[in-house]
Amino acid sequence: MPKTLILLFHRDLSKSHANAALSRAAAHVPGVEVVDMQARYPDGVIDMATDAAHEAQALLSADRIVLQFPIQWYSTPALLKAWQDAVLTRMFYMCAEAEGDRLAGTPLMICATAGNVPGAYRRGGVNHFTIDEILTPLRATAHRCGLLWQAPFIVFAADRLDDAALAAACDGYAAALTGGVQAVSEPQGIGAG
Repeated sequence: MPKTLILLFHRDLSKSHANAALSRAAAHVPGVEVVDMQARYPDGVIDMATDAAHEAQALLSADRIVLQFPIQWYSTPALLKAWQDAVLTRMFYMCAEAEGDRLAGTPLMICATAGNVPGAYRRGGVNHFTIDEILTPLRATAHRCGLLWQAPFIVFAADRLDDAALAAACDGYAAALTGGVQAVSEPQGIGAG
């Protein structure tokens, strides 16, 4: 059975409305492992030698990687950036042949929660930029690392979803995780609109 590794970057899951529910739904999908990265690195520090070596081995054992996080100020949480700096620098610059080259070709999916409705993420919308544009740095990173970019799974108005909408988002996420790996660019979206 293919293994999907979900790296969850959320500052405090006990205060999460959507990410906590999404991670619980994902954990019930066969072949999925969810890792709470904040629990693993509570101080936000990832050592490039020891921690990054462990993280590299986890990535290399996965058939698909999912980065799950809330979009914060049009970007990723600080811990995700720290993880990229330590782990990807090690894998693709320090140990390229032994690690980075072996990771190339692995599918990468983004699961992100956004605070506003879909219409806010467009030219002329409140946020002025599309979700695809906001995710450009991650897409560029995937390209640089040779990872296959999958359609992002986006949950809009994440902190305002009622129980039914949150359940639908969880079902959609589980379906996206069980569906075939597709290298496409348009984000899937769920949420108020």
